[in-house]
Amino acid sequence: MDFMSRVAPELKEILTVFPPLSLPEGLEAARQAPAFLIEKLESVNITTRSIAGGDGQDMKVKIYEPTPRNGTKLPALLFIHGGGYVLGDADGSDGDCQEFAQEAQCVVVSVDYRLAPEHPFPAPLEDCYAALVWMTKAADELNIDVSRVAVAGQSAGGGLTAALSLLARDRKGPAISFQMPLYPMIDDRNVTPSSYEITDERAIWNRGNNLAGWRMYLGEHANGEISPYAAPARAKNLSNLPPTYTCVGQLDPFRDETIEYVAKLAQAGVPVEFHLYPGAYHGFELLNPTSEIGKKAKNQYVQALKKALQPQHESISI
Repeated sequence: MDFMSRVAPELKEILTVFPPLSLPEGLEAARQAPAFLIEKLESVNITTRSIAGGDGQDMKVKIYEPTPRNGTKLPALLFIHGGGYVLGDADGSDGDCQEFAQEAQCVVVSVDYRLAPEHPFPAPLEDCYAALVWMTKAADELNIDVSRVAVAGQSAGGGLTAALSLLARDRKGPAISFQMPLYPMIDDRNVTPSSYEITDERAIWNRGNNLAGWRMYLGEHANGEISPYAAPARAKNLSNLPPTYTCVGQLDPFRDETIEYVAKLAQAGVPVEFHLYPGAYHGFELLNPTSEIGKKAKNQYVQALKKALQPQHESISI
């Protein structure tokens, strides 16, 4: 059965118009592609700051705050954008970050980390760690509750979320109360059945792009021992990580590495919630926001974040 015949009917149309990505040769063209216009919500205030990144360089972060604020300390979310470690920026996640801020009533800090191949591992992760440290040290200025700090991201942002949770645990850094690595890019080995299964160029992200993305991200580390902070699927110890929510489409090359990660978290005693969406490919809810399955997936993870950060409002509507 070929790829397109397995795609949910409501998710097929976008695949006929969305230009296929082919890495590494298509990297620069993809970086130059026009961004989607994202509506600014009146209920969320957005500001931009420059902070010190992982190597002390100037790094942009975007801050999203629900308005009006009554002076009460709000929980906080560090958001990490996706893009295979080689694409994307903080501006492209304005829609998600506004929705998180509004629905979960939290302050969102979105980090514009450096990208590979120009800045391979560990630069992107160290940028995310620097943003986490800055956010918690600026708690009074941001008026946030450091006992309720979450980290989230999609795809490579999910991989960096999982890696950051490991790094913060091992460095005894800022406490993370909840992590949400959505369909995370966490295994450089590319040996799972789903990695071999999803090869169609129309799949948004496929085996060929994943192999290229990992080569660019790992750089000189690619031929040596790979750190679990680069590829969290390699981590031997997942104990004492924060409660976790994740999801993945059944037609995503990351399906099996996500399922294995969920199983290892559960075996390590970490509370974990997981959803698998049939007929869904990589990033399906972002490309099909008005589809029923896209709305369901987005609502479920937004509500999971709200439940984690605002436990007094435990309600999930599906």
